[in-house]
Amino acid sequence: MPAEAGISAAARCFARQSIPPFNQPSRRGAVRQSQEDVIARFQYLAVAGFAATAISYGPARMGFGLFVPEFRSAFDMSTTAVGFVSSLGFAGFFLGLVIAQGLLVRRGPAVPVMSGLIAATAGMGIVALAPNLTVLAVGVFFAASSAGFAWTPFNDAVHRKIQDVDRPTALSQISTGTGVGIAAAGLAALAMVLTGLSWRACWAFFVLASALALIANWAALHGVERDPAGVPERGWRDLLRFAALPLFAIAFVYGTTSAIYISFAADHMLESGGVGGVPTAATPALVFVVYGLFGLTGLLAGGLKRLVGLPWLLRLLMLAGALSAALAAFPPGNGSGLISSAGLQGVHVMMTSAVLAFWSERLFPSLPSFSFTAALLAMAAGSMLGPAVAGVVADAFGTGAMFLGAAALPAATALLLRDRHVRERPLQGALPEGS
Repeated sequence: MPAEAGISAAARCFARQSIPPFNQPSRRGAVRQSQEDVIARFQYLAVAGFAATAISYGPARMGFGLFVPEFRSAFDMSTTAVGFVSSLGFAGFFLGLVIAQGLLVRRGPAVPVMSGLIAATAGMGIVALAPNLTVLAVGVFFAASSAGFAWTPFNDAVHRKIQDVDRPTALSQISTGTGVGIAAAGLAALAMVLTGLSWRACWAFFVLASALALIANWAALHGVERDPAGVPERGWRDLLRFAALPLFAIAFVYGTTSAIYISFAADHMLESGGVGGVPTAATPALVFVVYGLFGLTGLLAGGLKRLVGLPWLLRLLMLAGALSAALAAFPPGNGSGLISSAGLQGVHVMMTSAVLAFWSERLFPSLPSFSFTAALLAMAAGSMLGPAVAGVVADAFGTGAMFLGAAALPAATALLLRDRHVRERPLQGALPEGS
């Protein structure tokens, strides 16, 4: 019958349109699978970046300052020598940043991250076995260089693999790995004091942790390809914008102050007698444990920026760094003095590093890793200069005077910063003529 045949044909047509083939997911299933893939990608990159920064910015970069008292005793180091070895480590960081950018463009994020973790593992191994000051300095150089290799590539991966709304959270989580790494290094040093363990055994433990992070990052990053667009031909010129100068100035001040603090604060507090109620030898470990734990506030950087605005967040972070250095100038006497100084420094360092990550990505969305590398190069320049000059000043005028001088730099920055200096809208193109 024609009517029945028409109804049957219509039914078959409807069925073909409504029921997916047996071996293909429905549209809803495909959307759900896509959402699951996005969540999994977010988690993998955040965890891998967290582990990489925990090692490279934790014991690899901060370990020298944490163990300065042991190195002074083992290698007969003066304050000037401490400053120059620390600056050598930050020179490795600077060089690592430059090399990592080239590797990222040509090979993708996995290669520089893996190179950094290999450098961390090898450098900390050299420190653990160092027979003299020269070999120690070489180990510090390679270990600290890992920080230059192992963070900025994640800005590229996150920019290309994570949705825009989730990027500040992912970048904050990655940068906060530093806080955990520093706290863990501090706990290892505390265990050394309480159990009589050798400092060399602590560094051997750092080597093992670095090797595990290396394996984890290989698993998470080996499928992340390089950016097919590469870097625009004009490269560095694309970053030379007047409106971007505050980003680089903040990075330089932050690098200078934080490098001075991590190089000298723990040893100065130890030499001043530590704090009451705990073994004096445990003072450096306590400084870095508090520093690292308060650094976990870096996770709040994105939320605070939305709450108070970026200009006020930057002022508060610079003032935190200034107050931390000023408090370090005086003997802590009790636990509250140590906690205040180290805690404020942890907040200053971790939140500022998170801000640099998402601020640079906002200013230069087409150059996420390149712009972050530029900001960290400004930071590394301050980190190289700061400890070397501070060591000489401390030997000439005293460590207390040196810390007060270091505090003046971020304090002045906070006072001079104006709302009009801080911009978050994307900057495109090269420096205009006359700018």
